[in-house]
Amino acid sequence: MRVTKQAASRHVRPRSLHEVAERTRSGQTFDPGLREFLDEFYSHPERRQDMIADEPCAVGAVQDAYLAAVAEHLAECWRLRCPDWVQSERRFLQRPFFAGGLEDLKATLLVESPVAFRRRMLFVGRDVLDRPRRLSAAGDR
Repeated sequence: MRVTKQAASRHVRPRSLHEVAERTRSGQTFDPGLREFLDEFYSHPERRQDMIADEPCAVGAVQDAYLAAVAEHLAECWRLRCPDWVQSERRFLQRPFFAGGLEDLKATLLVESPVAFRRRMLFVGRDVLDRPRRLSAAGDR
């Protein structure tokens, strides 16, 4: 069975936040693409700055804010330069968004959300960007 170039490219992890947005825009689901990007990010310390540098295209208010929060949070955690695009007005929500959608979690998410998310009115768990690969990459901070 031959694997086409197009089929093979779908299995390559996104190498930047820009690529996560492009894939989302083309119909792929946002959350799995972002998780795959994080695996790539944690696996390649030599490319981390480049992986957050280019501004992602618009894909939706929540996702646009989320991508900026991810870039800002990763930059702070890994001592990278925070890209200017994260400060764009469209990268901030006007109404709060609570991950999970469960009323019972709101108080916890308000407290646990990392600053980069909270200031964009995105309320998520403290371990929102944790991945198994991050644990093995923690030594290279």
